[in-house]
Amino acid sequence: MNWRAWLKLGRGDDVAAANTHAEEARRLRLEHDELAELDTVFAPPPWLQDMGRTSWALVGFMLVVVALVWLLGTTYTIVGPVVVGTVVATVTMPLVTGMRRHRVPRPAGAAIVLLGMLALAVGVLVLVLAGIKDQSGALSDAASHAASKAESWLQSAGVNKPSADSANADVTKATQGAFKTLAHGVISGIRGLTSIAISASFLFLSIFFLLKDGPAMRAVVDRHLGVPVPVAQTVTGGVIRALRGYFKGVTIVALFNGVVVTLGALVLGVPLAGTIGLVTFILAYIPYIGAFVAGAFAVVIALGSQGTTTALLMLVIVILANGMLQQLVQPFAMGAALDLNPLVVLIVTIGAGCIFGTLGLILAAPLLSAAVHITKELDHARTVEALSGASRAAVPATDP
Repeated sequence: MNWRAWLKLGRGDDVAAANTHAEEARRLRLEHDELAELDTVFAPPPWLQDMGRTSWALVGFMLVVVALVWLLGTTYTIVGPVVVGTVVATVTMPLVTGMRRHRVPRPAGAAIVLLGMLALAVGVLVLVLAGIKDQSGALSDAASHAASKAESWLQSAGVNKPSADSANADVTKATQGAFKTLAHGVISGIRGLTSIAISASFLFLSIFFLLKDGPAMRAVVDRHLGVPVPVAQTVTGGVIRALRGYFKGVTIVALFNGVVVTLGALVLGVPLAGTIGLVTFILAYIPYIGAFVAGAFAVVIALGSQGTTTALLMLVIVILANGMLQQLVQPFAMGAALDLNPLVVLIVTIGAGCIFGTLGLILAAPLLSAAVHITKELDHARTVEALSGASRAAVPATDP
C-alpha cells in the first residue's frame, strides 16, 4: 500500500472518530433525579399495583377454597361426623365439667353424656319417623288439596286451564312421591346404607374422646396454633363461647317457636299439630331457610285441610313466631352470642350453604360471630397495650 492510501485511511479514522464524538454529544444525558422521575412516569399507578396484588391474593384464596371443598367432599364420610362431633362436644362439655366437680371421673361423665344424647336422638328420630309414617296419608291429602286451591288461584289470575292443570299435577305427583319416600323408604334406605353406620361410629367416637380429653386437646391446639399462647387461647376460647352461646340460644328459640306454632295449629284446628311443631323445632337450627321451610309446611297443611282463611291465620302465627315474638326472646336467649346484622347472617348462611352444604348452613353464623368477637378482643388488647406504653413513656424517669 502506498503513502496515499495510508493518508486516506488516516483521514477516514479521523472522520469516524469525529462522527463518534458528535453522536455521543447528541445523546440524551439525564441526572439521577430526572431518571427517578422518569421511572415513576412509566410505572403503573399505585392503585393499579394494589389492585393487581389483591387480585392475585383473591385468586390464591379461591384456589385454597376450591381445594378445601374438594378435600372435604372426598373425605366427607369421616370429616362430616368429626366436625359435628366437635360441635356437639363443645356445646355439651360443661355437663362433663360439672360432673367432674362432683367427683365423677371424666371418662364416666363423657360416657353418661354420650348415652344421654344418644337416647334423646333416637327418641326424636322415632317420633319423627313414626309421625310421618302414621300421618303420611293425611299429609299427602292436605298437600293435594292445597295444590288444587293454588290451581284455582292461578286460573283466577288469568293463567289458562291446561297450564294450571299441569302445574297441579306436577306438584301433586312430587308431593305424593316425597311423602311416600318419607313414610316407607327412610327406614329401608337406612338399612341399606353402610356409610350411615360408619358415620355414626365416627360421630360417637369423636364426641366421647372430645368430651373425655377436650381440655388436653385444646392445650395442644393452643401451643401449635402458630401465634402466642394468650392469643391462641383467645381464639379458641372465642370459638367455644360463640358455639355454646349460639346453640344454647337457638335451642331456646327453637323450643319457643315450636310451642307457639303448635298452640296456634291446635287453636285453629289444623291437623298434625304435633308434627308441625316438631318440624318447626328441628328446622330452627338452620338460620332463615329452616324457618321458611317449616312455615311453608305449616301453611300448606292448613290450606289443604281448613281452607284459605285458616291458612292465612296460620301464616300470621308463623310470621309472629319467627318475627316479632322471636325478637323478644332472642336477646335473652342468645345475649351477645350472635351480635350480627340479620342481612349479614343471611348472606353468609346462604353462601356457606352453597359451598359447604348443611354444615355450612348451620355453622356459618356462629363462626362468623366468633370471628367478630375475637377481632374485637384483639383490638381491645392492642388499644390497652398502646395506652399503657404511652403512659409509661409519659412518666419521667427518676434518679435512684
